[in-house]
Amino acid sequence: MSWQDLIFTIGGLIFIFSLIPTIKGKQKPELSTSVMTTVVLSIFSVTYLTLGLKLSAISTTGTAISWGILAYQRYRQHKK
Repeated sequence: MSWQDLIFTIGGLIFIFSLIPTIKGKQKPELSTSVMTTVVLSIFSVTYLTLGLKLSAISTTGTAISWGILAYQRYRQHKK
């Protein structure tokens, strides 16, 4: 594991934990923001994987999933 992989992994985990209050809370980011962030982070995950940064890819996928959850929650709010 390279030091870069470790730094990206730690950053990804921090992002995941920092999104937990937003996932649990009532106010959600705009749908377009959540969807675009999910897409970009998914692309980053694939890019990290192709560079051999497996842990970074995993943590970034987790962050993308967190943003995807927020997008889904915001979408559900609009339907009500």
